[in-house]
Amino acid sequence: MSIHAFKMQLKPGVLDEYRKRHDEIWPELSALLTESGIYDYSIFLDEQTLSLFAVLRVRADSNRDALPDHPVMKRWWDSMAPLMEVEPDNRPKEWALPLIFHHA
Repeated sequence: MSIHAFKMQLKPGVLDEYRKRHDEIWPELSALLTESGIYDYSIFLDEQTLSLFAVLRVRADSNRDALPDHPVMKRWWDSMAPLMEVEPDNRPKEWALPLIFHHA
């Protein structure tokens, strides 16, 4: 098992739509994340900066690295691109957050 944390950035004025899309997450995307070994995924919001902070837990035998090539993932990124800062392929820009402290 591993834990990954990263930051993403929303564009101004799109929070309600971002929240709505995640509240209505596609069943095929949810299944894909689970099949890829992601078993716990949370996104937090800093309302002052519109920064998103994601934390996900991944099984040791995951195939998470294959997600960027999957058609469902690409379609999700395309749909979310108007709401976020993205790379040229519409993948959300991510800034890795190193683990400083963990209490179990």
